[in-house]
Formats: sequence, structure tokens, C-alpha cells
Amino acid sequence: MAIDYRKPARIDYRKRPGADPRQGGAAAPDAGTALARVGERAPALVSLVKTAAVSLVKNRVSGQRAAVYLVLDRSGSMRRYYRDGSVQRLAEQTLALAANLDDDGVVPVVFFSTEVDGTAEISLDAYRDRIAALHESMGHMGRTNYHLAMQAVIDHYQACGAEDPAFVVFQTDGSPTSRAAAEHVLCTAARLPIYWQFIGFGDDDFRFLRRLDDLPVPGRRAVDNAGFFAAGDAPGSLSDADLYDRLLGGFPQWLAAARTAGVLTP
Repeated sequence: MAIDYRKPARIDYRKRPGADPRQGGAAAPDAGTALARVGERAPALVSLVKTAAVSLVKNRVSGQRAAVYLVLDRSGSMRRYYRDGSVQRLAEQTLALAANLDDDGVVPVVFFSTEVDGTAEISLDAYRDRIAALHESMGHMGRTNYHLAMQAVIDHYQACGAEDPAFVVFQTDGSPTSRAAAEHVLCTAARLPIYWQFIGFGDDDFRFLRRLDDLPVPGRRAVDNAGFFAAGDAPGSLSDADLYDRLLGGFPQWLAAARTAGVLTP
């Protein structure tokens, strides 16, 4: 399929030279180290970090390192979820997960609608009320297209030269306008050490995402590199423990399959 996805990478976030904790295959920060760092820099997140750590143990991925990304839908129907704090809450939950997986305390964020609307980062030092402010600064809310946002993540991850996998929390409230493009990028990216965890806000039936989650292996992609769950019309009502269990449910299976297929180094 001849589609040009190669938009210029617009994520400005870069790890500091010589300080990339994803290089060299070192272990993830232990729970005590993560809690101490968060307690110092973002004490309001300590409870979330503990809950995420419990879910990592339960899902047999405690000690795993990963670069965590957050991708957020800005299509017009998402307006109420920015206003009621649901998107901000997801960002905080993602940051707390990242504190257990990647010890620099920074999560790159990609906002998308028709195209990539903007990119930024959240960190232990700058996360409070940040999402709504960033969203408001980006102006018009367009339609829903996944593929350019997915490509922005891929471009950034490859540019970083990371050796550990990426875990992408990809939030949306509906199917993309260009379904073929989203499917093509996901299947092409299956040979990369990137796991896509889609989460649906709202009352959409998410038929496309359910189909994307079930694309055949190896017929369409090298490994099953995506998961999906619907958080419902009131995503903020999900407990933190439930959200983390759903986010991480497919991650250990992907890690095992990716190692077997040579996508990840054993």
C-alpha cells in the first residue's frame, strides 16, 4: 500500500546524552528506588506508583524495562473527557506506570486528530493540570486518524536508538477515518519492539479496534503487537488497579512472542 506516513518527527523530547536508562539492557528501577524518587519529586503519585507496581508483579513483568509513550485523541467528540479530567487522570496513571518501567520520569505525549496536533511530555516535575493546558493550546479538534500518531511514536523510538521495548498507551474514543492506514502501520510495526495498548473512552462499540486486536499472526503480522480494552463512558470510574491490570494484560504474552520471533533480544 503506497501511503506516505513519513511526517517530520515532531516530538522534541530527547533523553539527555549519556543518561538514557533504556540503553544497555539494565534492570528496571526497583520498587524502593522508584518510590523514593517519586516521593521526592511527585508525592501525590506515590499511591499510583505502588498500585502499578502490584499490577506489574501480578502480570509477571516486574523488573521489565520499557520506554512508555502516551498517545491522546483530540477529535471533536473527546472534548468532554478533557473537561472532566479523565484524560489528565490517564496521563497521571501512565506516568506512574512509567516510574516503574523507565527511571527518568518522563513520558512523551502525542496528541492527534486528523493529523498530529502536537507533541509534548509529562514528567514527575511537570504533570499537574498539564494535559488540559496543552490540549487548549492546540486549537481546532479534527477527525480521528491513528496512523500519523503511530508513525510519530515509531520515528521517535527509532531515533532514540533504544534497546529496550516501548509500551504505548494509545487512547481514543472511536474508529479512525483511515482504517486501512492504521492497520498497515500496525502490521508493519510488528517487527519493531513496540507494544500498542489501545484504550477506548466512550460508548462506541470499537469494532475496528477489536478487529485490529485480532489480526492474524503470522498471516498479517509477525507477532500480536496490540491489545485493546474499552474503559466505558465514564473511564474515571475504573479503579487504578483495574486499569493497570487491563493495560498490562497482554504485555507479558507479547514479550514472550517477540523474543521467540527475534523482535526482542532474549
